[in-house]
Amino acid sequence: MRPVFNKSVEKIIKKSLKKRNPKQWILGIVALIAIGLFQYFYGDGLDIDKSSNITSFEQAKRELVKIYKAYPDQEEFYCGCDFNFNNQSGVVDLASCGYVIRNNPERANRIEWEHVVPAHAFGKDMQCWKDGGRSGCKVGDVDENTLFKMMEGDMHNLQPAVGEINADRSNFSFAELTPQFNQYGACQFRTDFKKRQVLPRDEVKGMIARTYLYMNDRYNVPFTSREMNLMQKWHLTFPPTAWECQRNEIIQDIQGNDNPFITESCNKNGIQWTSHHSRSFFQTLLQNFLKIFE
Repeated sequence: MRPVFNKSVEKIIKKSLKKRNPKQWILGIVALIAIGLFQYFYGDGLDIDKSSNITSFEQAKRELVKIYKAYPDQEEFYCGCDFNFNNQSGVVDLASCGYVIRNNPERANRIEWEHVVPAHAFGKDMQCWKDGGRSGCKVGDVDENTLFKMMEGDMHNLQPAVGEINADRSNFSFAELTPQFNQYGACQFRTDFKKRQVLPRDEVKGMIARTYLYMNDRYNVPFTSREMNLMQKWHLTFPPTAWECQRNEIIQDIQGNDNPFITESCNKNGIQWTSHHSRSFFQTLLQNFLKIFE
């Protein structure tokens, strides 16, 4: 996927290559080389609208699709499957992760945006939820409904997941179950329907933990002492990946706030990643350079 430059830059490059003036030809060639180097060193471009005001789950999903389209090498969260987007719909490559459908083919083949901290956890004590469930908290503009919609659409709490896993997980809590992974083929995710608990793969335990700590800190979402102790343990045991740090930075640019538990852990562990800010800087530099010759 090539970097996403705005149309004005592409227009200038095309215009310069059509000119007979040698200076314009040189300009066009330099610009094309710059774009090639930009892509080589900084990967896929992502247009960030820093004026975005994420106030709903639907808005958050649209922004997340943009992110994952710009970073197509990232895997599905719980099973590590490859996936891609056809417009706004995510399609899962089940063979890429050895996933075997348990019960629901339709949802197993699509990407859904999973609330790591379930909506039930942060909504169940609200009056709007008691009166009308989740849907009751999504209508109206009273403070409680606005807060619910903000929490429901918080991008730090949303991950791309196989739809069947999202359905089976429901609002079950995370726990350290016996790691018997045989419900979904090679996917290392276990659902204990009787205990209403799930066990994720090690690769995402740290990110899950830092999401729980974030939701507790930012919105005062209550968790049991068992849950908090487990999340503290996972947070310390499983440091962030470069993608977790990068994703945190991108979401901060869009949503206006970081997950401080990720930021602190990335810095503490010396995690290196390609900053979105670096890509934005070089994109802006190239645009300004081209404007000189308009």
